[in-house]
Amino acid sequence: MENNNTPKMSKYEAALAKYNTHLNDEEIAAKVAQLIEEKAPANHTEAVKKFLFNCIDLTTLNSTDNDPSVMQFVQNVNRFEETYPDLKNVAAICVYPYFAEVVKDTLEVEEVKIACVSAGFPSSQTFIEVKVAETAMALMEGADEIDVVISVGKFLAGDYEGMCDELQELKDTCKEHHLKVILETGALKSAENIKKASILSMYSGADFIKTSTGKQQPAATPEAAYVMCQAIKEYYQETGNKVGFKPAGGINTVADAIVYYTIVKEVLGDEWLSNEYFRLGTSRLANLLLSDILGEETKFF
Repeated sequence: MENNNTPKMSKYEAALAKYNTHLNDEEIAAKVAQLIEEKAPANHTEAVKKFLFNCIDLTTLNSTDNDPSVMQFVQNVNRFEETYPDLKNVAAICVYPYFAEVVKDTLEVEEVKIACVSAGFPSSQTFIEVKVAETAMALMEGADEIDVVISVGKFLAGDYEGMCDELQELKDTCKEHHLKVILETGALKSAENIKKASILSMYSGADFIKTSTGKQQPAATPEAAYVMCQAIKEYYQETGNKVGFKPAGGINTVADAIVYYTIVKEVLGDEWLSNEYFRLGTSRLANLLLSDILGEETKFF
């Protein structure tokens, strides 16, 4: 029995052993504070704000969502190009799987993707069969991208195999569609855990790694973003595979968004500065960025 288990366990330990996962939280916090102080002020420009707007996954994940409210949500995105022809639209509309078909039937803008949270979001505490079925149904109904949460409980218990096997099965279900894997960094607590979860998620097929669901506090933090971007950089150097980054939850101001832009730019470089590899999971930020760009308070969305 022991011999049967050893190869599978060693696969994950071997993957982690290629990276420095022994991180000090205080040192990370100090590095991030210095980076923000030195580099963020230069990024408070109109060009950066326009770019950030084009990276937004415009999100509605409320228990009160219904067909008419989601249709109106999508119509705002349809109207955006006519109203602001000089600005690029949001990157995606993110909804529960049940509304994927509503978004697909209402959306008239080709470059805006349809993203669905799936697989037992936000807790991930359900059967893998349910996770796979929900993901497959979301794709069938029109989703282009799937956002899932890792099995945080399995990870914290050291069951890397269980966590990774689920992600691999979900990626197999997604096929060519992007799988965005949420670490729920607030529940992971430490930089070391965040680094390990990032690496394991990428090795399991994640096309993006994402900080948070927004349903648990703390949500996104600059420290978590820094650790995740370092993991993406090292994974790329090790494998040649580029994985995207998405902070989500708790992005309440334009300054917050610029902080995440700064971290991506400084850690990952200009190659990651497109909405193919950088997204922001938020709703409130759209109006805030638009207001800042236009120079007057705007409540378009």
